[in-house]
Amino acid sequence: MEGIYTTSIKAYGLALKLAAPFIPKAKLWVEGRQDWENKIRSKIDPTDRVLWVHCSSLGEFEQGRPVIEALKKDYPSHKIAVSFFSPSGYEIRKDYPGADLVFYLPLDTVSNAKKLIAVLHPELLVLVKYEYWYNLITALNYAHIPTIVVSAIFREKQNFFQKQGENWFAKKLGLLNHFFVQNKRSEELLNQIGINQVTIAGDTRFDRVKQLIHQDNQLQFMDHFKNECSLIVVGSSWPKDEELFISLINEQPAGWKFLFAPHTIDSNTIQRFLERLNVPAIQYSKLENATETTLKEAPVFILDTIGVLSKVYAYADITYIGGGFGAGIHNTLEAATYGVPVIFGPKYHKFQEACDLIENNAGFSIANANQFNTIFHQLMTDEKYRKKVGENARHFVQDSPASTKIILDYIEKLLKP
Repeated sequence: MEGIYTTSIKAYGLALKLAAPFIPKAKLWVEGRQDWENKIRSKIDPTDRVLWVHCSSLGEFEQGRPVIEALKKDYPSHKIAVSFFSPSGYEIRKDYPGADLVFYLPLDTVSNAKKLIAVLHPELLVLVKYEYWYNLITALNYAHIPTIVVSAIFREKQNFFQKQGENWFAKKLGLLNHFFVQNKRSEELLNQIGINQVTIAGDTRFDRVKQLIHQDNQLQFMDHFKNECSLIVVGSSWPKDEELFISLINEQPAGWKFLFAPHTIDSNTIQRFLERLNVPAIQYSKLENATETTLKEAPVFILDTIGVLSKVYAYADITYIGGGFGAGIHNTLEAATYGVPVIFGPKYHKFQEACDLIENNAGFSIANANQFNTIFHQLMTDEKYRKKVGENARHFVQDSPASTKIILDYIEKLLKP
């Protein structure tokens, strides 16, 4: 099995090299890994003490960020190294100031794993959520370098839990030192394959979003736009999400306004959406042309920028999170922490926090226009009910376990001389 695995990894790398001239993301993947040993040597000296965190992509980085920041604070004499597999994570966070080194994880061959450990010489590897590179795990275990997984979540259909003789995947998983999982079911599944080094610690992202309500969330343009109205914020929206709102917006419900933060800021897509509205809209990119009066009178705002959505949620009375009619919903926690109802599309089952929001009567999933209309009508017309659901959302976030502290307490014991 190990030979098959390594051969498939090499074939994957070759396929990306062949695709690089034609696919920009593949080109970034290939070019980012060139001369990777010397890139690490330029930041890490042989005498440095190193703590290493690996994230698959940007979402996992945000999940691991509370741990990274806690390690930086608690271990100032160590260097913090952060690796990514995907360009979508690396390219956005390659200049992240919280790390001394940000690099692409090299292809998981036996030789690369040995070289990586030799040049990086970490005292610890923290894997965020998933991505189990088996040659790397084997090499770390052989070198007696502890590896832990944080915010992990497991499901029955994964290879680790398939009963087909000796499970090679489960055996490799058993080499890891500890799993900090999100839920009880993940613990049970690991126990079933003989892995008992497990702690239910919840999701580290909760620790980060809990702090959002304590930051300065005032935005002058939002003060003018919302004015004295109620506000529906649609975060990380895709065209299929926006389609649901067209009739509701055109009905011009009294006392309500709408803000859309598109997942992809594409002027042509935004324009097509605006052309279907019978009401005026303002775009963040054109704010310099808008007066205070125009902002107050506009029923729709397009947030065609990045970096402020987490503050905008502080102004919301109802939130809708996009992506649920595509690959899967985006971040629901940033909205929920402000104590407002959270609504999303049907593809949410792989996101534990979304399942929990529904279970706690703090969020709703909709699969079609009829369900959309029913839920929004109830939330928009029944203020008492809306506030009750919002309070449930706030408690769901604020009462979650202090996941990062649980993990750091373990690491402290692990790294003691």
